[in-house]
Amino acid sequence: MQTCLLCSRIIKQTLTFSEFFLLKNKRNLICNKCQSLFKKIPNERCPRCSKSNSKGICADCIKREEKGIIVNHQAIFIYNQAMKDYFSLYKFMGDYRLHEVFDSYFKNLSKKIPLVPIPVSPKRLQERGFNQVTAFLKDRTYLDLLEKEDTVRQSSLNREGRLSTTNPFKLKEGEKIPKKIILIDDIYTTGTTFYHAIKTLKKANPIEITTFSLCR
Repeated sequence: MQTCLLCSRIIKQTLTFSEFFLLKNKRNLICNKCQSLFKKIPNERCPRCSKSNSKGICADCIKREEKGIIVNHQAIFIYNQAMKDYFSLYKFMGDYRLHEVFDSYFKNLSKKIPLVPIPVSPKRLQERGFNQVTAFLKDRTYLDLLEKEDTVRQSSLNREGRLSTTNPFKLKEGEKIPKKIILIDDIYTTGTTFYHAIKTLKKANPIEITTFSLCR
């Protein structure tokens, strides 16, 4: 009997003939009701940062471009209440199994350009027991290029607080930085985390850095 990882409802499993014959049953991890609460970002989005319902480049990206910062970000889901509840269980309650709900979206990323996950600080790693981003990438090869200092939780800060944070990242010693990189995180809010990480990686002069997150 399979129960939903989010609401504990019983999930009815149905097998196709080929799944039964080949013993390849792909389990449903969450129920249809929970699944319906997650909303994908519509086609009408900022072409720079994937902000939903933006007609053209959003105000945030325009301000960044005025400072010479060109955002090149892709995301899949809107960071709505359902996603906030999901990440509350996954990150803050430390339920590692929940990476399985969305890790398929990370399997479809380019296999030609190296993936670089945003790290967690040593303190957060000790508290949680895992990095929620590398858990999404468990079936992919990735490069661990960055280290992060212990900082105040981003979730505890308002927008102004996030935008004013200092850069917590540094390059790991002895690591060779590829010319192209896809920088990976779980959530894009103000973009400050990506901005700091990109600024750090650019010290090694990569040619191109694009970014990806599950949510925006």
